[in-house]
Amino acid sequence: MLEAKSDKKQLEQAFEAFNRMSAELDASYQVLQDRIGRLTDELVEARSQRIKELAEKERLANRLALLMNELPGGVVVIGGDGVIREANHAASTLLGCSLVSKNWQAVLAELIDQEPPSASELVLKNGRRLSLNRQHLRDVDEEVVLLTDLTQAHALQEAVNREQRLAALGEMAARLAHQIRTPLSSALLFAGHLGHAGVSAEQRERVTKKMIGSLRHMESLVDGMLNFVRGGRMVSKMFSVQSLGLDLVQAIEPIVAEVAGELRYQEAVPTGARLAGDREAILSAVLNLVDNAKTMVAEHLILSLNLTAAKDKLLITVTDNGPGIPEAIQDRVFDPFYTTRDKGTGIGLAVVAMTVRDHGGQIKLASVEGEGCCFVIELPLAFDTQDSVDLLESGEPVVAGFSQAS
Repeated sequence: MLEAKSDKKQLEQAFEAFNRMSAELDASYQVLQDRIGRLTDELVEARSQRIKELAEKERLANRLALLMNELPGGVVVIGGDGVIREANHAASTLLGCSLVSKNWQAVLAELIDQEPPSASELVLKNGRRLSLNRQHLRDVDEEVVLLTDLTQAHALQEAVNREQRLAALGEMAARLAHQIRTPLSSALLFAGHLGHAGVSAEQRERVTKKMIGSLRHMESLVDGMLNFVRGGRMVSKMFSVQSLGLDLVQAIEPIVAEVAGELRYQEAVPTGARLAGDREAILSAVLNLVDNAKTMVAEHLILSLNLTAAKDKLLITVTDNGPGIPEAIQDRVFDPFYTTRDKGTGIGLAVVAMTVRDHGGQIKLASVEGEGCCFVIELPLAFDTQDSVDLLESGEPVVAGFSQAS
């Protein structure tokens, strides 16, 4: 009897424990269901948000693709291997061929037949001129090239420059007539002497030389005016700044030696720095400044020639120890046919300024009367490699120089 009661009690306890466990399981299951519901809602919301983000990104990508394709300028994306990965319609139109999957340098070699006038400009075989703006994307090892058609702008600028030169022709003609009057009168006077009966052979030779000198002076005046008015196209090629410096030193040394002077040369430019343009015209422009200094300093000329790099510009500085130029006339020294010398033509500095402008640069004058002159020619630089650009930006140019007395 006692055993039956004990078994019944144990059974009741077991049922109670089972009921408690069932209740706990039901509660846990309900909590789990609630958590699953919340997680499901969160996943649905996250998925919906992700779909919205992807749709927005796709919309932006499509918009950017549309904008890129509709841009009036050309856009070319070049991979690290030099192969064109993307190009918009304008780029294909400007270059006249399909571009994607082609090597960029091979495309340029096919389309141009001469060295570009500068690192940021191209002249195609068909005469079209394009500006190039490059941006390297280091994170993805790609380069973006922006192309802009400069053909019409260049033609208009040439027309404007020509019109400006022609507009100055009237004033130049008046100055030329004034400049020619003196050597013409001298030539006529010398010619009259030759007609005298008692002129000896020695006198005839001396007068003839003077007359020829006067005529050649007139010829130089006329030639200078024609060169200035015509302007003309320069022969554009790429050349190194270092070689330009060496050629200048070789050309200037004998000029300075004529007046027993001293040449001081200093060069501080990156090794890969280059110029684009007419090498002979630039040489001639600098030598014109040197010749001007020699004319102003009769003896003991001290001439300094410095080639330095400032950002993406080359500065060619020519300094002398001459009498200087009065401040009142410094604004006129680059005007054609303006001169303060009896036998000056007034053409030299005008042609220098024109040459510098034709190369996209500018020339500046700094002078204090009695303390010499300092002319600074500023020209745009080009480079062989990106390393040379980085070297320039790092402020670590290659320095060379010397001082030589004749």
